[in-house]
Amino acid sequence: MTTTAPTTLDRLHDDGRALLFTEARTANSFSDAPVTDEELAGIWDLARWSPSMANSQPLRVLYVRPGEGRDRLVPLMAEGNQAKTRQAPAVAVLAYDAAFHEHFPTVFPDRGEMMRDNFSGMPGEALEGISKYSAAIQTGVFLLAVRAHGLAAGPMAGYDGPGIDAEFFAGTTWKTHLVVNIGHPGDNPWFDRLPRLETDTAVAWA
Repeated sequence: MTTTAPTTLDRLHDDGRALLFTEARTANSFSDAPVTDEELAGIWDLARWSPSMANSQPLRVLYVRPGEGRDRLVPLMAEGNQAKTRQAPAVAVLAYDAAFHEHFPTVFPDRGEMMRDNFSGMPGEALEGISKYSAAIQTGVFLLAVRAHGLAAGPMAGYDGPGIDAEFFAGTTWKTHLVVNIGHPGDNPWFDRLPRLETDTAVAWA
């Protein structure tokens, strides 16, 4: 069965652009307002439509709620990130799956078996590089999905990656990629807005 693509696509309205881009901020504090499991599942239901190399979808998500899991995570965060990670109503540990190719029969049915076999012959370092690259693309979409749910995201790179892997992903092929606090903004949640590069600095034309 084939479908005909529309000749034009709808344009996101200005309020939507503001929510996802121009007015969105990285939160550094969070209120006590809860984030529900339904909201977290909804975030993934949007993020999973992200593009990735050959539809490989290597991004994996561990949602860590307050309680025992959070108590295990907080000591593995950099000192400057521990308080806000403890405070956030939800935390997502984003990981990439170094064995993403095993899922090709599911995500690329027409050539999945062949692609899985081809990728299985690659060195582990090459597989990790491919996985990290596509997971990074998916991570950007994940942050937009958080914003689309009316929530703030606080992505952080300050953590003990091998420690998180050992604590939460032992015996799997998942590797920590980024930690993201999720919730509703709290007191003084934003730093002052920092400048963006001008178009003529960041964009070239050929």
